[in-house]
Amino acid sequence: MAEISIVIPVYNAQKTLPNCLKSILNQTFKNFEIIAVNDGSTDGSLAELEQYRNKITIINQQNKGAAHARNQGAKISRSPFIIFCDADIIMYPKMLETMIKTLKVNQNASYAYSSFKFGFKNFKLFPFDGEKLRQMPYIHTTSLIRREHFPGFDEKLKRFQDWDLWLTMYKRGYVGHFIPQVLFEVASGGTMSSWLPKFIYRFPFLKKVNAYQAAKKIIQKKHNL
Repeated sequence: MAEISIVIPVYNAQKTLPNCLKSILNQTFKNFEIIAVNDGSTDGSLAELEQYRNKITIINQQNKGAAHARNQGAKISRSPFIIFCDADIIMYPKMLETMIKTLKVNQNASYAYSSFKFGFKNFKLFPFDGEKLRQMPYIHTTSLIRREHFPGFDEKLKRFQDWDLWLTMYKRGYVGHFIPQVLFEVASGGTMSSWLPKFIYRFPFLKKVNAYQAAKKIIQKKHNL
C-alpha cells in the first residue's frame, strides 16, 4: 500500500496540470498514489489526465466544486497520509520526502506545512500558533495530513476552505508542524490567481475586497472567532 495519497481536484486546468503532474512524478519519495478528480472540466484537462492513466486513478464528476472533489478523492484513497494538491501546484523534488519525515519525527503533529512561492512572492510562514490561526488564514491547503485526523472539507463554503479545515482540526486538538522551507510554488493563472497584495484591502469598495471580507465573516461566525 502507498504511504501517501495525492488528491488533485481538477477544473479547467489544462494549462497548469502538465507541470503539476511532472513535479509529482519527479519526487524523490516514490511510495504514493495519485487520485485526480476531474470536476466537470470543459477544456482539455481530461485529455491531459488520460495521458497518465497508467499512473493515476481518474474520477470524473459533474462540476461540484473543489471541496467536493477533494472529499471524493479522499474517500477512495487508502494511504495513512494524504495531501491535497491543486492543479496549479509545482512540487519541489524533495517536498513529499521532507513532509513525511517531519510527521514521522513529530508524532504530536497532525499535518506538516511549509512556506511556498507564488509568482514573484515568497510566502514565508511561521511555526504553528493556534491563536494566530484563529486570526488569519496562513496555512496552505497543500499540507501533508494524517488520514485518521482528516475531518473532510465543508462543501458549503466557496472560499477559505483551507482555513476552515485547519480551524476544525484545531478544535479537535489537532495541530500542525511548520517546515521552514519553500517546498512548492503556485503557478499564476490557477487557484491563487485572485490573490491581492495587502494594500488593496485599504479600498473596501472593490468587489474582490468585499467578497473576501464577506467570506471571512462566514468563517468567523462558524468558528465563533
